[in-house]
Amino acid sequence: MTKIISVNAGSSSLKFQLFNMPSEEVVCSGIFERIGLEDGIFQIKVDGKKDVVKQPFPTHSEAVDMLLKVLVDKNIVSSLDEISAVGHRVVHGGEYYNHSVLLTPEVEAKVDELSDLAPLHNPANLIGYRSFAKALPHATHAAIFDTAFHQTMTKDVFLYPIPMEYYKTYKVRKYGFHGTSHYYVSKRVAELMGKALSTLNIITCHLGNGASICAIANGKSVNTSMGFTPLAGIMMGTRSGDIDPAILTFLMDKTNKSAKEVIDILNKKSGMLGVSEFSSDARDIEKAFLEGEPTAILTREMYANRIAHTIGSYFVQMGGVDAIVFTGGVGENDFGVRHDVTAKVSKALGIEFDTELNNRVRGSETLLSKPNSKVQIWLVPTNEELVIAQDTFNLINE
Repeated sequence: MTKIISVNAGSSSLKFQLFNMPSEEVVCSGIFERIGLEDGIFQIKVDGKKDVVKQPFPTHSEAVDMLLKVLVDKNIVSSLDEISAVGHRVVHGGEYYNHSVLLTPEVEAKVDELSDLAPLHNPANLIGYRSFAKALPHATHAAIFDTAFHQTMTKDVFLYPIPMEYYKTYKVRKYGFHGTSHYYVSKRVAELMGKALSTLNIITCHLGNGASICAIANGKSVNTSMGFTPLAGIMMGTRSGDIDPAILTFLMDKTNKSAKEVIDILNKKSGMLGVSEFSSDARDIEKAFLEGEPTAILTREMYANRIAHTIGSYFVQMGGVDAIVFTGGVGENDFGVRHDVTAKVSKALGIEFDTELNNRVRGSETLLSKPNSKVQIWLVPTNEELVIAQDTFNLINE
């Protein structure tokens, strides 16, 4: 067995799973939260049991050191030499990478260069990598890019209708994100349908606090809702999604705010939070929706509308769709959102939705449409950590 750690490092967090490969057995999993603050939290789950440690973790290095110490102390590994490789989620690979790669000094430099395109993510991803590289110098390290899956989009899809010099000089274009998740659920739903992925048109809906939709034709991404940044696309927890770009200068003039301040509002104070005026959490919206709160009803209606419009455009682009898949924290657990979105496209797409079944399931692989439905509707929990481990395993065995 080969032990591989899948790592997703954020600016103040670090998620991980330790796998035995190629069996894909999860040995342990967990998360560090509030790194850099006084009230840091470390959770680790082994054999179904969860341990929680509360203490400061000044930097990612201390978090990594704690994790590796616990792995040995709990005899999860007999020694750190058992860990052969670490797979790192990297949000932005730009046009440099259309697949996962081993992390070399050259790749590290490219990821750093691309920080301009993902200032909140790539630097954090690099911090995680450097911490693990220092602690596990014997291990092989790999970069698994969120953007790689979408590099199959064609120029007529990924270019913006702005002066071409901005693409040529600054690489301003649609990149798309959540690629690892869209790849996993499309591959998994094809298996569940008993069909080859190369024969299917699939629309995957990764719905969480950040959310994106992807059109996948014959196993390849042909369009996705996020764009140059993760701010684009559908309405999200705190992000506006697509809006008229002239709104930025209008608000700058009216409020005397800078461009950066307005973008910050669109990123952090808009979406569900902005419309509802009380929460960015879909669970809070659902509760208020059921209680008849008008702003919650409006929020849900707008959210479902934006998703339905995107599904409709992708249906037309691909000339039909075989399956629509819901995944992500909201997609997997919010049956109301699944119902509302599907209801808006059912008549046009000939969908027969099993509402009763939908209302009973959360977080488990389930076919939500009835046998006579022209389009199958699926709930498929995502597993980005598994894809990271699979890609890393394949890279070290090439």
